[in-house]
Amino acid sequence: MPRLLVRRPSPLLAEGELTHLDRVHVDAALAQRQWQAYVDVFRARGWEVIEVDAADAQADGVFVEDAIVVFDDLAVLCRSGAGSRRGEAPTVRAAADLLGVEVAEIVAPGTLDGGDVLKVGRTVYVGASSRANAAGIGQLRNLLEPRGWSVAEIPVTKVLHLKSGVTALPDGTVVGFAPLVDDPSLFPSFLGIPEEHGTAVVVLDESTVVMSSDAPATAALYRERGLEVVTADVSEFEKLEGCVTCLSVRVRDARG
Repeated sequence: MPRLLVRRPSPLLAEGELTHLDRVHVDAALAQRQWQAYVDVFRARGWEVIEVDAADAQADGVFVEDAIVVFDDLAVLCRSGAGSRRGEAPTVRAAADLLGVEVAEIVAPGTLDGGDVLKVGRTVYVGASSRANAAGIGQLRNLLEPRGWSVAEIPVTKVLHLKSGVTALPDGTVVGFAPLVDDPSLFPSFLGIPEEHGTAVVVLDESTVVMSSDAPATAALYRERGLEVVTADVSEFEKLEGCVTCLSVRVRDARG
């Protein structure tokens, strides 16, 4: 059974970090309802949901993807490029210990956010963003290449994280809103999509994706490609440079 790591939104959610967007009002009660509906999508599809312990003092803690990335039987604890987010680490480490996999971590002076890590087949694209530096990317490469992964560094200057600009469909096609992608030619197969909020997709299985409800034209495009598309309203998280990918960590079962 696939597993999903999530964390409930903090009461301080509206105070979360912003890099490329202006701050606007965030409805905390609506965000809680949206988060629950998002989690319910996975639970209804048979995913085991594991809640990381609450970290109410961490405004961005709900964006749990940034704190940990899982590769087969290895969980990598990240070290955020935003100092304000490093307090999320202890509770995420405790959750990682429950997964039954080997745990490694990015250490100083390295920085890395999981939102900068996109897995396509056995290739790991890593965004060189304001949150991930050369030392952090180098440490990740040293962990993964002996395990048969190829690591490719991708420049990210127009959005917060790599996966704010591109994600991938089940067939490996990288999708993104071209004006926010530094260099689409760096991906072997790239599909430009018509809406910014259509960029982020979470692969549920080889024929199903979850995406924002705020990109109907992109959803139609994905359906034309034969995919089942499940939409989720994540408007309050999008106001904070979040998206459907950063609200969870997907763990394909390594226990056999």
